[in-house]
Amino acid sequence: MNGGDKGLLEWTAEQYRFCATAMSRAVSATTLVKHRSALGQTIRPTLGSIVASTEMASYDPNPDYFFHWLRDSALVADALREAIEDGTLEPSAIEHLTEFVAFSLDLCRLDGPSFLQRSFYPETVEPSFRQHLRSREEIAEITGDRALGETRYNADGSIDLMKWARPQSDGLALRALTVVRCFALDGFRERVGETASALLRYDLDYTLSHWRGPCYDLWEENLGFHYHTRLVQQAALAAAAEFLAAEGDAERAAACADVACALLAELDAHFDPHDGVYRGRLPDAAPPPDAPPPRRLDIAVVLGAIQAGRRAGPHSVVDPRMLGTLAALEHLFEQDYPINRTRPADCAPALGRYAGDSYFTGGAYYFSTLGATLGAAQYSFLLAQAAAEGEAVVVSEESRGPLAELLQAPAESLPRGALAPPLRERLAEAALRRGDMYLAMVRRHTPASREMAEQFSRYDGAPTSSRNLTWSYACFISAVAARRRAALAIEEARVG
Repeated sequence: MNGGDKGLLEWTAEQYRFCATAMSRAVSATTLVKHRSALGQTIRPTLGSIVASTEMASYDPNPDYFFHWLRDSALVADALREAIEDGTLEPSAIEHLTEFVAFSLDLCRLDGPSFLQRSFYPETVEPSFRQHLRSREEIAEITGDRALGETRYNADGSIDLMKWARPQSDGLALRALTVVRCFALDGFRERVGETASALLRYDLDYTLSHWRGPCYDLWEENLGFHYHTRLVQQAALAAAAEFLAAEGDAERAAACADVACALLAELDAHFDPHDGVYRGRLPDAAPPPDAPPPRRLDIAVVLGAIQAGRRAGPHSVVDPRMLGTLAALEHLFEQDYPINRTRPADCAPALGRYAGDSYFTGGAYYFSTLGATLGAAQYSFLLAQAAAEGEAVVVSEESRGPLAELLQAPAESLPRGALAPPLRERLAEAALRRGDMYLAMVRRHTPASREMAEQFSRYDGAPTSSRNLTWSYACFISAVAARRRAALAIEEARVG
């Protein structure tokens, strides 16, 4: 890792190795056993499953996250790929990915009617717990592509019987992106290529069939049309179009390309010209009386840009409107979180999900927060890489302030239009430093044990909500991998 604070970089390298090991424990965790006595369940994870947390909590008070989430598992599998590519994990760890693909393909074929025929559900569940269960009618509808909109599954590959926010569509798009990226790994194609292609087609066909419909958001709270979901869908379909064309599947490639183009137009509708930011959810045409209004700011927008991996243009990390959205989020939480008011000068502020968040402490999330968590660290490193590699960075009304702050230059000194090469080179260095400031905030609120929970408190930085969240470890790996690429790009630009 080039440049930066030596102490911070040494800590980051050690934390990276810890995260890779901790994350791996959640994959194919066949030695763990989860008892849900109220449901009469004993869950023994199957090879290829990825539990969102290895902790055996039961809302006592920490949440029960011993499930295989589509979204979480896709992001973890992508982080596994990163750690394999850079040599942190042994090449044998590719077996985790092959098992993940096989397990995921089995989930696509789950069948609710068959489950009901084999069980006495819900008679085996404690009467006091039945209010939390799905109806037999709902489970009977889990057939065909309804199995893919399930959001989460038991880690043994069985249907989740509890009420939850369904359907969700971002996890399938993220899984498709991960599978396409994994095909670049030596050995992945030869070991699991046919199975991975079958899984990819399930995810793409679902996305092609359902992209026009509403779903629940990243936070599993609101039904509607969401920026994050649409952006990762767009990225998955665009990447798949190229992949399938190379594989000779011209018909499906063309369908993916057409919808990817349509989704870009839909994403444009999320921009609010009055506030100069992307809205996470579009307003409902005829909202019910008790429907919450769309949030003005949501970190899910920024996460979409990171996870989609678009290198340039609209809805990428160099999009002026995205830079403006990120800056507005930073300003919001800089004022809102007490831990930001006493932070050292070398730390960027911690951000949460959105204003008014009340889940557990409503605190900063390792996987989504600026500085104290990792979303904006990765964003900054991706911006640094893009600038170093010569991608156009445009000064507009939305981006002038954020760019001036990064460059430590008067806003009026930045004329509208693309940054000139000398300023773009300065921006690459500045964005790398900014990412390091976010990592410094992560270090400040990571305990000596190095374990990473879902949140840390907005008041004192103490870990809260789910402990040992697999997604948090995965996001640290993804952020640091992005830093390595950014530092390399900057070094190559210097010597070039």
